[in-house]
Amino acid sequence: MFPYPSGVLHMGHVRVYAINDALARATRMMGYDVVNPMGWDAFGLPAENAAIERSIHPNEWTIKNIGIMKSQMEKILADFDWERELRTCSPDYYRWTQYLFLKLHEAGLAYQKEAVVNWDPVDETVLANEQVDSEGKSWRSGAIVEKRKLRQWFFKITEYAEDLLQDLDRLVHWPERVKQMQRNWIGKSSGAEFDFAVASTDASSGRGTEAIQIFTSRPDTIFGVQFLAVSAEHPILNRVPASHQEQVEKFKDSLKTVAGSDQTAGPEGVLTGLFAKHPFLPDVTIPVYVVNYVVSDYGTGAVMGVPGHDERDHAFATTQGMDVKYVVAAPGGQEFTKSGAMTQRGVLTGDNGEFSNMTSEEAAEAIVKKASELGVGKEKTSYRIRDWLLSRQRYWGAPIPMIHCHGCGPVPVPVEDLPVVLPMDISFTGRGGSPLKQAESWLSCSCPKCGQAAKRDTDTMDTFVDSSWYFLRYLDPHNKSLPFSHAKATAGMPVDVYIGGVEHAILHLLYSRFLSKFAWKTGLYGKGPEIEAKEGKEPGNGEPFKVLVTQGMVQGRTFKDPVTGAFLKPSEVDVTDPSKPIQISTGLPPSISWEKMSKSKFNGVDPEDMIASYGADATRLHVLYKAPPSEELEWDEQSIVGMQRFLAKVWKVVGQTPTTPTTTTGTDFKPSVEGMNKDERELWRLVNYTVKELTTSFQRTYAFNTSIAFLIKLTNHLSTVTPSSSSQQQDLDSQEKNLKKNKNHQVEVSPELYQYSVQALVKMLSPMAPAFGEECWEVLTTPANVSFAPSHSVFSQAWPSLNKDALKADKVVCGIQINGKSRFNIEFEESDLPAGNDQAAQEQFLKDLIYKHERADKWLKDENGQVKPVKKMIVVKGGKLVSFVL
Repeated sequence: MFPYPSGVLHMGHVRVYAINDALARATRMMGYDVVNPMGWDAFGLPAENAAIERSIHPNEWTIKNIGIMKSQMEKILADFDWERELRTCSPDYYRWTQYLFLKLHEAGLAYQKEAVVNWDPVDETVLANEQVDSEGKSWRSGAIVEKRKLRQWFFKITEYAEDLLQDLDRLVHWPERVKQMQRNWIGKSSGAEFDFAVASTDASSGRGTEAIQIFTSRPDTIFGVQFLAVSAEHPILNRVPASHQEQVEKFKDSLKTVAGSDQTAGPEGVLTGLFAKHPFLPDVTIPVYVVNYVVSDYGTGAVMGVPGHDERDHAFATTQGMDVKYVVAAPGGQEFTKSGAMTQRGVLTGDNGEFSNMTSEEAAEAIVKKASELGVGKEKTSYRIRDWLLSRQRYWGAPIPMIHCHGCGPVPVPVEDLPVVLPMDISFTGRGGSPLKQAESWLSCSCPKCGQAAKRDTDTMDTFVDSSWYFLRYLDPHNKSLPFSHAKATAGMPVDVYIGGVEHAILHLLYSRFLSKFAWKTGLYGKGPEIEAKEGKEPGNGEPFKVLVTQGMVQGRTFKDPVTGAFLKPSEVDVTDPSKPIQISTGLPPSISWEKMSKSKFNGVDPEDMIASYGADATRLHVLYKAPPSEELEWDEQSIVGMQRFLAKVWKVVGQTPTTPTTTTGTDFKPSVEGMNKDERELWRLVNYTVKELTTSFQRTYAFNTSIAFLIKLTNHLSTVTPSSSSQQQDLDSQEKNLKKNKNHQVEVSPELYQYSVQALVKMLSPMAPAFGEECWEVLTTPANVSFAPSHSVFSQAWPSLNKDALKADKVVCGIQINGKSRFNIEFEESDLPAGNDQAAQEQFLKDLIYKHERADKWLKDENGQVKPVKKMIVVKGGKLVSFVL
């Protein structure tokens, strides 16, 4: 995922880009055509705030930060395709963001309606949620923030709700928790919609009966309705009788103040003086309340209050002093104390008319059927997801390409007039709403439809719009006639691997799926469902990301005063003994925890400091080795030296490797296993096992921590062997005699095998430690006094190939079970075991080894040393397990 150009690269960036870079480099060495681009999610509120606070234009601030972060990325050795670089604040980019808006508008998926915003009455501007402090006040002016309605632009993402939900099943390479978060956000509910008729309270008004529509996922509780709750914006409130208008208006006014994060209001409401008729019990009237917990843009803006079977309704009913009615009994005759809501489905009580004594499931079906027959209800599916509000009353964003004409209404800007470019000569005060409203020369224009004087839309788009299609632009970044060509997008999509934080699991990923599906369905890319299904294209249906890797946060060691709980600066803690830190001012041990790095907690780590102290390669390796990508990473600077020692050992191994180039630099090194001695076979097997594990890691599991562990193991083994002075096969008996004389003697292997093994090690290490790998490769392949050519780069080499025959083990470890319990192990050469078709010979061979083992005396012999009688001996898995039943 591309970053916001804040100007500071933190350890979270280092982690995600180390993962990305290693993956891209290795995949390219495996022969794939890799697109590894980078760009900048460059619009947004921080740049506008910087303009106000520092008197610097948002564009200047953004471009400066991009330059800083690019240089920082170079320091962590990130190898991006900068030819594809994009920034969302460039007119060359947001021209096409505006183009996609027009396409959505043309399809009826972009529309305007009124919506509630956070309004600062002093600065006269709209605030983002993060600009409202914990007391409900504006972060800058200190004014109490109000709720106001403004006419705003929306994308109709609800049209795609079912597609977005169903196609989650196609995303087999996504983390299940991310898919579940999206399912919950989409929030599909099956139930019923009922009509509750409300008669006019004023006969002189001439108004007849009007219905409040209610959706419920629990139609089985319809006979438990004790009140209706509507939002403060519900149109039924236009019928409030005069006797209740004052209290209703007063309550509505109280809701205009934004609650702070530390103000958790419970359910509140007042009577409206309106009463509705129960759809099945026309003689029963139900009071209507206006409440604070029902919102106008979710569902129908009204809910039926069933306090006996809904916790929130029960809480509200308690504040109103209602006697709670229960119409569903607990299942299976379970006891239920009527002190709260009984939310389980069960059996309907005798208060449910013809539906009494039915199970909840039976009753729900029968009630909906009856409501449909009576014309007071119907089966209904509802979604929790709401349409995407994309209007932002700010400057630093892509202008919405619409023109407002007094006669024609909202008119799209013609495509040939795109982009609608942001004016640069803007002053920033933070007051008076969007600066675009003050840019008269930009604001005034002619209506494309009638030619009369008109005004541009002064809203800009949510930055999520910019980031929901950028991956498509990467495939064709210099196209001047379209956002991307059909051919390039069709060939390149979907993104094979998408890497980013789990904090983007819902909005960014959901919006990206929506925009990608829209582009696919409308033919901007793709071959259509039938052809793609035949070709086996995954995931299909316009899904943009095949594999999703969500990396965990990087956490820093955090010190707190154990008495006050205040965060301690590093200078306030003595870490002479890292295992026993001491708070300097008190002499006591501080409280220690691992928390997300932040300035306020004094637990941050500057990547540039780490690179300066330990090098980029060791820093990258440490980030990759410390934890699997999906888990939280607890940054511990003390352990990074382990990676330095590992690299030093690799360098030593490289140093004793012949430097004359041989054919072994390719992938065609295929030695004869039969011609190898035991030590050579062991090395050959370990090399291929490491190749197998790292290939799997880079292609499927992304378990870079275990990959590095395998490389360490291979390096340690190479440290115990040395290339022989000639390539002739060493006499095995002679080697064994030498080893017996000197256990510290390094065994010799053929120089060709040793050279190939070290080269394979360097190739596999290089994607994770690229500068070090390149240096090692130059030493391995470039003779003295010869210049190292870029074409000889380790990253121009092929990934080591896997020889599956080499994985066959020589030694077999055989587990011995006595009466079902594991007792000891024996080892034998695989070639010594008689053939599998000679069962008797196999058993005798294994018996001889087992009874010679020192632990056989304890388990298979009695106190006199006599062999215990054996009822049954079972040989399993070709001698890997022997089970005795005594």
